[in-house]
Amino acid sequence: MEPAAKQKVIYITYLVAALDITWLFLQFSITPYLARRLGFDTIWFGYLQTTVGVIQLLGGPIYGRFADVFGARAALSVSCLASVVYFLLLAVADNTFMLFVHKLPAVFMHVLPGAQMVVADLSENEKRADALGKLGLCFGIGMIAGSSLGGTLSTQKGSSNSVFNLGEIMRLMKFPGVAKTFTVKIISGLPAGIFQVMFSIIAINFFQLKAEQNGYLMAYFGIVQMVIQGAVIGRLTSRFSESSLLMLSVGISSLVGLAQAMMTNVFHFCLIVIPMMFSLSVFNVITDSMLTKSVSPSDTGTMLGLCASVQSLLRTVGPTIGGFLYEAYGVPSFGYIQCIINAAVFSFLLNTGGRSQPNRP
Repeated sequence: MEPAAKQKVIYITYLVAALDITWLFLQFSITPYLARRLGFDTIWFGYLQTTVGVIQLLGGPIYGRFADVFGARAALSVSCLASVVYFLLLAVADNTFMLFVHKLPAVFMHVLPGAQMVVADLSENEKRADALGKLGLCFGIGMIAGSSLGGTLSTQKGSSNSVFNLGEIMRLMKFPGVAKTFTVKIISGLPAGIFQVMFSIIAINFFQLKAEQNGYLMAYFGIVQMVIQGAVIGRLTSRFSESSLLMLSVGISSLVGLAQAMMTNVFHFCLIVIPMMFSLSVFNVITDSMLTKSVSPSDTGTMLGLCASVQSLLRTVGPTIGGFLYEAYGVPSFGYIQCIINAAVFSFLLNTGGRSQPNRP
């Protein structure tokens, strides 16, 4: 292909990735409310999430191998087709059984890895890191748009209550404890967000992984996350206070950052993944729980949409910050920054007693 034609395909791939991530995060915001409407309790919703983890666990290696055999274009096409079927099934999911069934196409829903394959195939070696970094920007844009739209649709509110309304944001921040927890969520989540958007580049350049190997690594992520969310978090939240678990997750995240700074190969990273996924999962669940308990029930969806939007905004600026750190200081810089920032947040929580905010008014 001519260079101009290759660049055109890359731009189209960016658009496809941004749109797919938008719809994906829109359904992330809506599904909990749909599940509640259909009678799901916390345990059954956990089963639903575990089902997704199992499905994607099975699909990751298969998808990677499919891409190696049939090419990136075919793999991305299959992912997009699976997404269409997925959302059509979600549209007609009016009972418990259909809510589980609509998750089945997720076995082939790997649009972002597919887009990475296309971009990696078509970009020149010296421009590959930059091209892949822009996919991270597409990911952040999709998360912002999808999470915000999903939060608005979930609460069925008018434009005056949009998460982009500054007055609405300030009103939510005035609830007791919200500003503190929200600030902790942003600051502590920044290093992890930068690492996540840069991981595709780290996997290719630092770990030297091929598409199939990256698929196995993603499957390993799925296993760890499935175990933590399905068997660990529920037991921890029933035995320990939210403030204690928040401090625990931030403290472990700081140690994870130090370990990331010292890792030299993918085996080291596989060992780090376990505490990393634990800290991320506990941190996200606990902060979301604390924030939603501090606002009125009618503001729950708006608060969750706001949380997702701000984190997505961090991931949007993440490629620029991450690209600079990667080129100037290398992969260890991500770990050192995560270690220092989370150690500071941990000290702040320790000095303030890590008090959780009171229940919603």
